[in-house]
Amino acid sequence: MIKQQGSNRVYTRVKDADGKTVIRVDGTNRDENRAFIYMSRHFAALGLPVPKVLWVSEDEMSYTQEDLGDTLLFDSITPILLERAIRALAHIQIEGAKDFDWSVCFPVPTMDERSIRWDLNYFKYCFLKGTKIEFSEPKLEDDFDALVQKLTANANINTFLYRDCQSRNIMIKGGQPYFIDFQGGRRGPTQYDVASLLWQAKANIAPALREQMIDAYLDELKRLQPDLDEHEWRTALPHFVLFRTLQVLGAYGYRGYFERKQHFLESIPNALRNLKEIFTQNPILQQEYPTLFLLSNQLSIPTVDRRSTDSQSQHEALVVTIYSFSFKRGIPVDESGNGGGYVFDCRSTHNPGKYEEYKHLTGLDQPVIDFLEQDGEILTFLESVDKLIDHHVERFLERGFTHLQVSFGCTGGQHRSVYCAEHLAKHLKEKYDVQIELNHRERGVVKTF
Repeated sequence: MIKQQGSNRVYTRVKDADGKTVIRVDGTNRDENRAFIYMSRHFAALGLPVPKVLWVSEDEMSYTQEDLGDTLLFDSITPILLERAIRALAHIQIEGAKDFDWSVCFPVPTMDERSIRWDLNYFKYCFLKGTKIEFSEPKLEDDFDALVQKLTANANINTFLYRDCQSRNIMIKGGQPYFIDFQGGRRGPTQYDVASLLWQAKANIAPALREQMIDAYLDELKRLQPDLDEHEWRTALPHFVLFRTLQVLGAYGYRGYFERKQHFLESIPNALRNLKEIFTQNPILQQEYPTLFLLSNQLSIPTVDRRSTDSQSQHEALVVTIYSFSFKRGIPVDESGNGGGYVFDCRSTHNPGKYEEYKHLTGLDQPVIDFLEQDGEILTFLESVDKLIDHHVERFLERGFTHLQVSFGCTGGQHRSVYCAEHLAKHLKEKYDVQIELNHRERGVVKTF
């Protein structure tokens, strides 16, 4: 299984006897699946960098696609990779639109007034109203009307709008970008995708690098569209940045506050900074959207914290200290002075250390990880551990406690305990707003994140 982000689709990496892998996708909406399958085949036939669809089930609810690996642009953003990605984006938008059947797009074929208002209402109802800030709804709707008019000025342009072009949806393989999760694509202006990629909240791309990337993108776009009016394109861009920022705040509110997905909550502060920045750097937006400008100054991070039902914002952050260790050297001492916590014995699971090829490796090395996961015993063990620790962390957050210690022991503190400690650290960091202190005692490795 591959970890889900905002989607309800289920992704699974499948390996055959020869070690070849593909990605299986189980969707929840046939029309959405059809959109992706058509788009992938269309783009691949044009030589554009997307995963190839290899098989589709008869009911079109499942399909397999080419496995592009695990490296996201988000995890390795460099100027070189980002420029390669944004130049490739121009080709997806322009070349990908050639002979494209817009009727397959899901849920609409064009970024029209109705779809724009869906996203604006997403912001209003799933984020803004939850902050408890007082605002004039009629005046806000006046701003929405003005923004809709600006965004739809060139709505019928024959270019492909990726819709969710952000660094988590760009894979890096062999140093080259590949685009995924474009099933929400439709016909629309190119500025939206540039705003999505360069103003992605969690990526936190520096303003100077953004400007460099816009120059690179326009250089590529003008090769594909020689008659492009660059001044007109740049003038429209801030309006799309504002719109995209409002849309993602709505998504973060829904996915974070309602679905309780922690990494969406963690993105809110950066998105609010983007909102303030776009108004600060573009005074004309302050005049055109006065209510949104006022709200951008009122929406502070403490205000947003009040929307959360967790009481942790009233207390110091919870620190979870996780150890791997060897029972031969004794159980780690709780240096916080609080006592308590958990000690798990991993010695009931299959030991890689019994085999010569793994003796000089640790639970940080991929061959050991593969051994343990393919054997499966340790995954069953960790299912119970995760449930137990999740409950404990949630109660500690509710009660404002500041420290929890969890230790994993095995024979040598080298393979199984190291793997388990790494697993729990990643699991908790992805799910909760906690600080992790990870200590592989026998390996001399300490991490904080």
